[in-house]
Amino acid sequence: MKSTGLLIAAAVLAALTGTLYWSDHHKAADATATPIDTAPKILTLKDADFSKIEIKKKGTEEVGLAKNDAGKWQITAPAPLAADQDAISSIVSTLSSLNSERVVEDKASDLKPYGLTEPALEVDILTKDGKSQKLLVGDDTPAGNAVFAATSGDPRVFTIASYTKTSIDKTPSDLRDKRLLTADFDKISQVELNAKKQSIEFGRNKDAWQILKPRPLRADNFTVEDLVRRLKDAKMDLSSAATDEKKAASTFASAALVATAKVTDAAGTQELQIRKSKEDYYAKSSAVVGIYKVPNDLGSGLDKSLDDFRNKKLFDFGFDEPNKLEMHDGSKAYFLTKGGPDWWSNGKKMDASSVQMLIDKVRDLSASKFVDSGFTTPVIDLTVSSNDGKRTEKVLISKSGDNYIAKRENEPSLYQLDSKPVEELQKSAAGMTVAPEPNPADKPAPAKKK
Repeated sequence: MKSTGLLIAAAVLAALTGTLYWSDHHKAADATATPIDTAPKILTLKDADFSKIEIKKKGTEEVGLAKNDAGKWQITAPAPLAADQDAISSIVSTLSSLNSERVVEDKASDLKPYGLTEPALEVDILTKDGKSQKLLVGDDTPAGNAVFAATSGDPRVFTIASYTKTSIDKTPSDLRDKRLLTADFDKISQVELNAKKQSIEFGRNKDAWQILKPRPLRADNFTVEDLVRRLKDAKMDLSSAATDEKKAASTFASAALVATAKVTDAAGTQELQIRKSKEDYYAKSSAVVGIYKVPNDLGSGLDKSLDDFRNKKLFDFGFDEPNKLEMHDGSKAYFLTKGGPDWWSNGKKMDASSVQMLIDKVRDLSASKFVDSGFTTPVIDLTVSSNDGKRTEKVLISKSGDNYIAKRENEPSLYQLDSKPVEELQKSAAGMTVAPEPNPADKPAPAKKK
């Protein structure tokens, strides 16, 4: 108990000693502090006027940023690198309208008490008209949620929020363009993927993807878009543990090839190669120099086969409302036509909910896997017209053991279906009913004549 009490007393004494030291160290600041209700701006510039920024920090290399002739930011120091435009725009936005929290001293004769004689951070700004501004960021305030700051040519000392300092205190790694592929992904027309000993080529027509190689096939648009997204978001890991260039190059050389992807836009084709060593993935890009460790989900996301990208749905009408539906199930036949908001069959208005159940079952028909053979005599014949009659799709379904094999008209692909969805389709078709006759009692009474 005595030792515990002595430890607590020692801790309290240390805290009091530190506070007294800081108070003496900053007594000049406290004596001349001029509390002001308003928080004046420290810098007022237009974002478009910035041409160069230099970030200088104790113990680290200077970071130089400059706009090129095209108006894009580039990292110029400590080494020329492509820059993350959004990251630098964020710094520019912070600096262009830099607000203080308060003015500590109107006319500071000595900046040392604030840590501004040798500032922890200095930011030099050059505008396109040749004018310069210098921002100095010094010590933390006693409360710890702000820092002292000043600018060249202004005798005042301010405080700014600590998060403001954090938003401009950046390293080259923070500001570097980390993308491994720099293509314009909004305008790519073609993607190639070599994985699992298969070569797959995708082509885009407007917003829809198709498989072009190894042979023309319907593509699952969502899955291809996910592949494109992964390639677009592919970024180098610049954490300290992953930036040993020699080690990365050596590991990459001996690692197993997972996938090679190529993307093509109007400017040309870029290639990304992914390899795996133990549990880690590494990438080499034709767009940037070097070999980099990458997130595991990028490697696993590219390690896919042809069937992973094929469209397993039997019908393409998706969530479009069909206009007509015709189904032959053995000796049974069903004919449905949409007229306004209602469905009709053989001149009779059909119950909307029972028809919708059938449409949903048709829409959900999906392959459990793709097969090369097994299609025989059709037992079900389905034809769906949609998009105001501009699209007509026909599917034939045959029995194959415990399962079914389906084939779309004019396409060689065969889709194996589990028996349950087919049986539910048949049940829904047989369960359709005619809409009930309206009850005369529900009709509004005719208006009385005046």
